[in-house]
Order: sequence, then structure tokens, then C-alpha cells
Amino acid sequence: MSAAESAVETIQREMTIFARRARASAGRMHPELSLVSYTLLGHLEERDGCRATDLAAHYALDKSTVSRQVSALERAGLIERRLDPEDHRVQVLHLTEAGREILAQVTRSRRAAFRERLADWPEEDLVRFAAYLERYNAGPGETGSDRPA
Repeated sequence: MSAAESAVETIQREMTIFARRARASAGRMHPELSLVSYTLLGHLEERDGCRATDLAAHYALDKSTVSRQVSALERAGLIERRLDPEDHRVQVLHLTEAGREILAQVTRSRRAAFRERLADWPEEDLVRFAAYLERYNAGPGETGSDRPA
């Protein structure tokens, strides 16, 4: 096995561990907020609301998957539906005040966890790691949907 092949295997393994850790930590940050829920709330905040079909398209998810997530977030009082002022046939999802508060709380907790985990890294390593992640996520992939527009 070449050094490049070995490196790709290591990257795949480590990214899987990273994803598992992210899913697990989301539940610890707020018991009602899964990683998917956190991501959807973040998207709604960035866009100042959007339709459920837009969420499904952006994240390349089935409409039924998004519908279940949206229903759970509505039941928890974190999002609400409002009529689109330009087209009253369309409902737009928006964060409630409770949704904004929980999203801010979880975001602060996640940032603190990252800062703690990376506290001993030299600044140049942090800058390099950030650049590598941006480069990786900007490359061709399945959806590229996690990138802010």
C-alpha cells in the first residue's frame, strides 16, 4: 500500500470517528437537539427562515425525513411556520425565540468544546487544519450542501 493510500484510509477512519463524536456530543449539549436538528436550526437562522422543501434540497434529504425533523422541532417549540408574505400558499419555517436561545447555547458549548480540544495546538497548526478542512469541504463531493451560501 502506498503512503497516499494509507493516508486516505487514515483520513476516512478519523473522519468517521469525528462524525461519531459529533453525533454523540450533540445529545450531550442538549438532550432534545440531535446533530441533524442543530444543523437545520443553524440553516434556518442563517437564511432567516426557509421552506421545508428548501431544507430537503439543500441537504439532499428525503422530504419525509425533513418533515419528521421539522415536526419534532415544532413540537419542541423551537421553530414555527409562517405564511410567506409574497405567496400565501407557501409556509416558511422560522426559529422561535426558544429556538434561537437553544441554538445559541449549543453553539457556545460546541465552540468551547472545540477550543478545549484544540487548546494545546500551535496557532500555525490550527490555521493549517482550518485551511485543509475548508479545502476538503470545497472540493467535489456528494452534495456540498453543508457550505453556507
